[in-house]
Amino acid sequence: MTAADARPRPGNLKGGKSGAARSGVDGAIAWLPTLLRGRPQSRIDLVRQPRTRREQTLWLVIVDASASTRRNQALTQAKGLLAQLFDDAYRQRARLALLTASGGSPRWQHHGLKAGSALQPWLETLGAGGGTPLFEAIDQAGQWLGKRRKRYLAESQRVLILTDGRVKDVPPVAAFACPSLLIDMERGPIRLGRAVELAGLLEAEYLHIDGIKHSALR
Repeated sequence: MTAADARPRPGNLKGGKSGAARSGVDGAIAWLPTLLRGRPQSRIDLVRQPRTRREQTLWLVIVDASASTRRNQALTQAKGLLAQLFDDAYRQRARLALLTASGGSPRWQHHGLKAGSALQPWLETLGAGGGTPLFEAIDQAGQWLGKRRKRYLAESQRVLILTDGRVKDVPPVAAFACPSLLIDMERGPIRLGRAVELAGLLEAEYLHIDGIKHSALR
């Protein structure tokens, strides 16, 4: 797919490790699986959560909240997107794991808890500052997911990373063993474009946050 500021490259999630996303004729719209398939262009591109489905789903969200994400209201826009995703998780009874990358080291906010109203105050107070321990966060997330996978064999895992990619360099990283989506928050006239490179290394679907229309997420 081609997204804003992205180089065209083939997607690998529709028929990847976990196969195609399941669709239903009714039920709530599952926005994370929908975005993992690419930005929806019409109603037929929306993935629906079947009402009879009982599979437990975990969304692990890594939020880059380093000082650079204050530029051009990048984090503010990301928080609006997160609010919608949290609402989706609540309606679908999904579990959430939240990991912030800022300051000197990553910090876990939630470990696989059910989405609920307690997330809104946390989101409202989320601020940016400090360095970018993004790769440490990615490593911790991969290890945590691996351990959890052994404990919850029937759980469906998804990873969402929000980052502006403002790092000095991109070291080798291991791809997650589940579908993943990287949303690039880098904005402004001068861009490093490293989030695209990181998405490629992680074998993750890539979207720029400016290419996600609010109307498509409601």
